[in-house]
Amino acid sequence: MSEVLVPPAELELTRFPHDARDRLRAWDAADEYLLRHLGEGPELSGHVVVFGDRWGAISTSLALSGTRVTQVTQISDSYLGRRATAENLARNGKERSSVALVATPDEVPGPVDVPIDVLLVRVPKSLALLEDQLWRLRPLVGSGTTVVGTGMVTEIHTSTLAAFERILGPTRTSPAVRKARLILCEPDPDLPRPENPWPLTYQLPDGIGAASGRPVVNYAGTFSADHLDIGTRFFLPWLPTRSDAARIVDLGCGNGVVGLAAALANPGAAVTFVDESYQALASARATFEATFAPGERQAEFLAADGMAGFEPGGVDLVLNNPPFHSHQATTDATAWRMFTGARAALRRGGEMWVVGNRHLGYHVKLKRLFGNCDVMASNPKFVVLRAMRR
Repeated sequence: MSEVLVPPAELELTRFPHDARDRLRAWDAADEYLLRHLGEGPELSGHVVVFGDRWGAISTSLALSGTRVTQVTQISDSYLGRRATAENLARNGKERSSVALVATPDEVPGPVDVPIDVLLVRVPKSLALLEDQLWRLRPLVGSGTTVVGTGMVTEIHTSTLAAFERILGPTRTSPAVRKARLILCEPDPDLPRPENPWPLTYQLPDGIGAASGRPVVNYAGTFSADHLDIGTRFFLPWLPTRSDAARIVDLGCGNGVVGLAAALANPGAAVTFVDESYQALASARATFEATFAPGERQAEFLAADGMAGFEPGGVDLVLNNPPFHSHQATTDATAWRMFTGARAALRRGGEMWVVGNRHLGYHVKLKRLFGNCDVMASNPKFVVLRAMRR
């Protein structure tokens, strides 16, 4: 049996950024079920790859386990998740280098002709991201690879199991335990290998401002990957044009449509695209490069926790469509960090423009933080808000 530690009893784990007031755990019953299953089975050995480990509970446990594992590689689409993993390793006495942290668009380190010994999959919210990563990992999965997935029963659907079966091989599920379930897959190297369909590209519609008709590139898992979402569509015609804007930030950029439109409407400005999703940043970069030739316009693409790390007073305009979900949890914590970070980074006279659902009440937060907030546009579902740093 493997000596695999099961949180929370054996580990000190936290989300990133850590907030003592935040009662959201860094693991759930699906993580526990997977780790318990591994601990009850044959001893783990060789190269273990973990995809989708949300806050590092699985990777940290494996790094601390008394097994013959030679390498643990975590593949994550989340900057915050990778930071959480690094900090959780340190909290539990392990070097950050004990787990190889790989972003989803990157290649898994190691010889491409050496199969992964154990592939563990924490089912992501996005089926497209799951399929894309299984396609990318398939060349490294052999008939001897142990493949185990995990998720809450509300996250594992018929389409989830079909993705494993179609891309890797025969798949079955375990009984549910505490509303969690395992996915057990037996890789079949003889399955046909259709081409991975990602990334996808579509053209923006006319009548939406400066970006009308431009191509948009979407990597798997990016929000609204096959069409322009209605919130962004409402936002685009209202984007400001400011002759004094030297630096614009598309905060929570997604596929980069807002930042692209801002670059087109403000030709003298440099645009910084910020997101915590590596797939989103890859999409934003590809979207920008589909319109601008290399070196034609200045742009930067940053994986970050909102605007943490920006120098105070160095930004003229922040454009933001904040998320209000963190995995399965509904929370305004991300929006609040984005708003506070934007205020700190804006120069005096700089502006933050936000689009959001009317019921979220962002105007209250912005007015409390900036001392002002104007409604620039509204319809029955969305509002466009402007707050100025005074």
